[in-house]
Amino acid sequence: MSKEPASTSSQSKNRFDEAIKEIKEIERKDAVLTSKQQIERLLRPGSTYFNLNPFEVLQLDHTTPIEEIKKKYKRLSILVHPDKNQDDKDRAETAFEIINRAWKILENDVTRKKCLAVYEEAKERTDLLLAEKRKKLKKEGKPDEKLPEDDPEKYKHSQYVLVMKLFADMERKRQQLEVRDMEERKRKREQEIEEEEAKKMQKEFAKNFEESRQERVNSWHDFVAGGGKKKKAKKAGPSFNPPKVKAETRHH
Repeated sequence: MSKEPASTSSQSKNRFDEAIKEIKEIERKDAVLTSKQQIERLLRPGSTYFNLNPFEVLQLDHTTPIEEIKKKYKRLSILVHPDKNQDDKDRAETAFEIINRAWKILENDVTRKKCLAVYEEAKERTDLLLAEKRKKLKKEGKPDEKLPEDDPEKYKHSQYVLVMKLFADMERKRQQLEVRDMEERKRKREQEIEEEEAKKMQKEFAKNFEESRQERVNSWHDFVAGGGKKKKAKKAGPSFNPPKVKAETRHH
């Protein structure tokens, strides 16, 4: 009897885990890589997702001091600089921008702390998940059974996967806030335009009212001078005089 195929979600997770293992293995073998290899690494399939983590971009552990981060940034930026990669200038430019963006995030105290907070949250969640798994094993009467995450490498891998997911969540929230902020700015601008139009109409009304004021004053003066009565205009047209009637003469 053949085994049932794995679910789509399980297959996707396995592919994701395999991709991470492959990438980490490459980085362990050669942490610097050549210019071409660095460009390929930064623009590889799925790079948009991985490049959300600035430590991943610079191939550094999150515990690396800022001085060392700066040194690594300089080395990588030189490697992928467009001037150094004339035969692949466009892609080098994109890679160079990715490196610069990662450094700008990490050189800023506020944004670097946010990134470090992601690692702390990932560790807390991973430890909580392990505690729940151990609690479940204890209920099942298997308190001494080992978990995959008891292996330091697998524990580190589980934490790494969660770190990447948290960075993705953070980016989604950032984009949502950006859209919300853009809509709010648009709404305020439309309101400003409406207020400007209303002010313009009021100003024009006031101007027209002032221009016609003298005409109204003159009309009032004429009315008062005429004893409060308006002169009736004569009707135009030819005058008509009826013929005189002659007295009737009787003959006797």
